[in-house]
Amino acid sequence: MLLGHNDKYSPDSGMQVTIAFNHFGEALVQRMPRCRRGYIHVVNNDFTEWKMYAIGGSANPTINSQGNRYTAPTDPDAKEVTKRVDTNDGEWSDWNWRTDGDVMVNGAFFVPSGVGLSTQYAKASSVEPKSAALVDHLTINAGVLGGPRDDTMGISYPGFSGGGTSTGSSGGDDGNFFGMMFGSGAAPPPPCTTTMFLCLLIILVLYITTNHGALLSLESLLLL
Repeated sequence: MLLGHNDKYSPDSGMQVTIAFNHFGEALVQRMPRCRRGYIHVVNNDFTEWKMYAIGGSANPTINSQGNRYTAPTDPDAKEVTKRVDTNDGEWSDWNWRTDGDVMVNGAFFVPSGVGLSTQYAKASSVEPKSAALVDHLTINAGVLGGPRDDTMGISYPGFSGGGTSTGSSGGDDGNFFGMMFGSGAAPPPPCTTTMFLCLLIILVLYITTNHGALLSLESLLLL
């Protein structure tokens, strides 16, 4: 997930992006996201796998990570959530990157930086973060066509009773997290047999009309 295409493209400095309610998991390596410039709000996501890093950036992006769950891989050299890409320590130490209310599992750690100016993070704040303990509920519809997620990691935090470390303060938890999930209210599709019957009936009507020059009544068709 690339946000910004070139370190030198200054118009991206005003970019504001929210990444929320996603499940980043199997076979993912890096760039969840990879940011150049701008203000990025990473909120209430579940990161269950990465090979190199989860969140990376260059050219001084502001990254506000709130209420996420980061589960590090087993590789001891890949526990860090963050990566400053092609940048030395003296250059990125002033970048505003923070972790607030995140849960770190299996040794995951987030390297913050900057002076934490509230005015900067205000531009990287789009929704009120929920507690990371609700991540399973908030991401339940993440995936193809909004189907229920298949969490093969075996990690559950229905009430969060441990299993990780949290950082900073958590957002408000008023139980209204269902309103933050997306779902379809459309009626279910008709049964397959009914659809096939209607298609055959239409084909039969068209055939009789074409070959006999007259449309029989529905009652006559049903008697055939």
